[in-house]
Amino acid sequence: MSNGAEVRPFRLDMPDEAIADLHRRIAATRWPSRELVTDRSQGVQLATVQELARYWTTEHDWRALEARLNVLPQYTPDIDGVGIHFIHVRSPHEYALPLIMTHGWPGSVVELLGVVGPLTDPTAHGGQAEDAFHLVLPCLPGYGFSGEPTELGWDSNRMARAWAQLMDRLGYARYVAQGGDVGANVTDAMGRQAPEGLLGIHLNLLSGAIAIKDKLPAESEQERAALDALNTFMTDGFGYFLEQSTRPQTIGYSLLDSPVGLAAWMLDHDTDSYYKMSRAVVEGKPVGSLTRESIVDNITLYWLTGTGASAARWYWEFGRFVAAAQAAGQAPPPVRVPVGFTTFPGELWAAPRSWAEAVYPGLAYFNEADRGGHFAAWEEPDLFTTEVRAAFRPLRRS
Repeated sequence: MSNGAEVRPFRLDMPDEAIADLHRRIAATRWPSRELVTDRSQGVQLATVQELARYWTTEHDWRALEARLNVLPQYTPDIDGVGIHFIHVRSPHEYALPLIMTHGWPGSVVELLGVVGPLTDPTAHGGQAEDAFHLVLPCLPGYGFSGEPTELGWDSNRMARAWAQLMDRLGYARYVAQGGDVGANVTDAMGRQAPEGLLGIHLNLLSGAIAIKDKLPAESEQERAALDALNTFMTDGFGYFLEQSTRPQTIGYSLLDSPVGLAAWMLDHDTDSYYKMSRAVVEGKPVGSLTRESIVDNITLYWLTGTGASAARWYWEFGRFVAAAQAAGQAPPPVRVPVGFTTFPGELWAAPRSWAEAVYPGLAYFNEADRGGHFAAWEEPDLFTTEVRAAFRPLRRS
């Protein structure tokens, strides 16, 4: 790192007792009765969670994930008073483009591991050297191995400023940014702040659609389908969002006390992702890198780091920021860098091009993928890699 900032190399080695305690708590679970429906309309299905618990205590190998992470360079510098954990994989190709990529909730760096190789070393994965990236994968503050903020104000804008500081400390004078879910909101903020050196951004969730829902076009069949999906999310899939944006501390007690409670809460995100995860857990049928092992890896990461409550607080910050902006009648500042957007069909709402252009006038890149959902990099790492390469390819010449 440049600028004289302290660099603390990071190596993961959780105590055996922490894993033993996890297993004891799973074994002591008080199970609810079975749901009274045949789908997930009452919540995460009992059979799914019980099979996950069985696998968690009898087959899952946390040490395998530790080994996978420990072969990657990791660091935890202090940025704006919080220790930020990040993975930093430099490409073997000299003229690689630096890329900072941000996960979301209930994800983590686990959901991005499948794209590390293809993005940093494309020639080893069927690509061209000119598509290479130097990859920076931070854990959001309060998530994973990053420190937990001890003061208010860590919303997406502050996180975006922290990411700009991080890239500056790494000595990257030119770079791009990518994000989905919470990471899309942070990356959007980076695009609006336009820190020196940021060439462009790519997103795979149109989070800005919520704020202007009533102004979005709904004339074509595709637009009406997107609006129906958005309305369904706001009425039937919004439970976790509402709880975390209003009472993160309340749900935090359960998320830090019961591993099974944490697992069920994390699985209950959206219908498409839930059924993919349920099939992976119960039937052993993965979707890309979304395997039973990686699903439990991700949940275990949240459990062992004790970040159930601190991760939920981002939603509280987000809710208050949006409410304050609306009360003041403030529109967000314009995005001042080129924007790329990819719509994946299984997303919470599969945004058509007209919607992306409504949020990002002058959209520089847009594509509709033929498969994939909310956790696009996790589910379809090859397709996701192709999209990131395509979106940023024109910016390499700028």
